[in-house]
Amino acid sequence: MRTKENTIQAIQKQGLLPLFFYEDAAVSLDIVRTLYKCGIRVIEYTNRGKEALENFRFLIDKVNAEMPDLHLGIGTIKNTTEAQAFLDAGTHFVVCPVIDPAVGDLIHDAGLLWIPGCYTPSEINVAHQMGAGIIKMFPANLLGPSYLSAIKDIFPGQLFVPTGGVEIEEENIRNWFKAGVCAVGMGSKLVSKEIMANKDYERLTEMTNKTMEILKKIK
Repeated sequence: MRTKENTIQAIQKQGLLPLFFYEDAAVSLDIVRTLYKCGIRVIEYTNRGKEALENFRFLIDKVNAEMPDLHLGIGTIKNTTEAQAFLDAGTHFVVCPVIDPAVGDLIHDAGLLWIPGCYTPSEINVAHQMGAGIIKMFPANLLGPSYLSAIKDIFPGQLFVPTGGVEIEEENIRNWFKAGVCAVGMGSKLVSKEIMANKDYERLTEMTNKTMEILKKIK
């Protein structure tokens, strides 16, 4: 049973939130399996294509059968229609690039983790007051660790995950954790278009292991 609380714990323990989308469901499953073999227990599949919902249903069935300790969530959710469709499909958590209180209410009612995307202190304040377990700082490459350092104390107890431009480099990741994040989100820097197109799971394994080693060293 995945809940808001145990998904938050899994993300904090992992220190990393990999995210990706690929139009081929079979390749998407291979990506999930590869990440899982590397020790990944939380993954965000993004709603970035017309195949996303059908693929997600396929992935959730496989995950629940093969990987019962994996939390598979859906990202790039912008409204309640999309949120409800993926809740019906069995998502374990929901990530948004924006903050929509109606989406937050829907996810809270389902007892799941809602991770809204915020940019300004005003947006963060809305999400914080609504009880967002984790707030996604997006796009992270424009905000930077110094931004989080400057505003974090205003929101005591709030957890943050930067997404968008986080590099697989020790200094970059270390700076984010020093600023106070609970994990870092990684999309194309980890699961690149080339890796998916070439089905280069050996390269994905190498990149994931490298990232996990960095996290082990700095956390």
